[in-house]
Amino acid sequence: MARVPLSVLDLSPVGTGQTSGAALHASARLAQAAEAEGYQRYWVAEHHAMPMVASTSPAVLLAHVGALTSTIRLGSGGVMLPNHAPLVVAEQFAMLEALHPGRVDLGIGRAPGSDPATAAALRRTLDLSAEDFPGELDTLLRMLGDPTLPAPRGGAIAPTPAPGSSPAVWLLGSSDYGARAAAGTGLPYAFAHHFAPAGTELALETYRALFQPSSALARPYSMIVAAVLVAPTEDEAQRLALPQQLVQVALRTGRPRPVPTVEEALAHEWTPMERAVLEHSPSTPVVGEPGKVVAELDELVERTGVDELMVVTSTYAPEHRERSLRLLAEAWRG
Repeated sequence: MARVPLSVLDLSPVGTGQTSGAALHASARLAQAAEAEGYQRYWVAEHHAMPMVASTSPAVLLAHVGALTSTIRLGSGGVMLPNHAPLVVAEQFAMLEALHPGRVDLGIGRAPGSDPATAAALRRTLDLSAEDFPGELDTLLRMLGDPTLPAPRGGAIAPTPAPGSSPAVWLLGSSDYGARAAAGTGLPYAFAHHFAPAGTELALETYRALFQPSSALARPYSMIVAAVLVAPTEDEAQRLALPQQLVQVALRTGRPRPVPTVEEALAHEWTPMERAVLEHSPSTPVVGEPGKVVAELDELVERTGVDELMVVTSTYAPEHRERSLRLLAEAWRG
């Protein structure tokens, strides 16, 4: 069976007793492991003021990872455009493209990636709406060389350094808003299936139905992100998944925390409220031994019709995340 390409999303998770520096170095090793196993992309996400996440600045981390890899594509999953001036994003990714030509993806989102106070500090305004997103996106695309967008009054601003090529721009989403924006601009679309699975199929159908060919893309190209954890046995996989369950409940109850160890997770005494929060969580991680996981992912890809599958793996130990990628890649190749 011919399968779609695999890619990786990484949040640089910080565990109990781990430093942010250790988490970032673990991310670099994860990218190297993904490259060795033939994964197509390595993306990092922008999150702020979260004790369990170290990836606050995708461009900085990607520059480091790019120097340690040679073939895997490097991208943001994503940069939250309302947090930044379009020129800043254009310059950062123009520099990445100049450093690592032909390997850079710029994934753009419109959510804040943080709490309201942190978003206000990032934007230096109390206006946290995303109403300006379409215009800011057009400005960014124009700066990155989209020939279909007219120059603004007073002339266009070109980001520097001037790369010999442009990063590939993606739109990200967890609702049909991003699907419509990606379709209207003729850009590839990545959907956050890992935390909004109920909307996956509608968003993809909307994207394909409304897609307008562009200078970037002649036909729709879609990818979904799935939470995946693979271990040699079912029992071990389920045990390694426990820390992320606690993180998920902590986030949804407003008490973010570092990723606990497996031992901490096993010893945790769940309250009825915590069990109810977990039970009603929209997340649907795919957890298990390689054969089971591949069968579930095959069904997901067939059902959604995506062109590519991106996986995000969360557990305490970096070596278990690397092993999960390796086991998945081996089983995916058949």
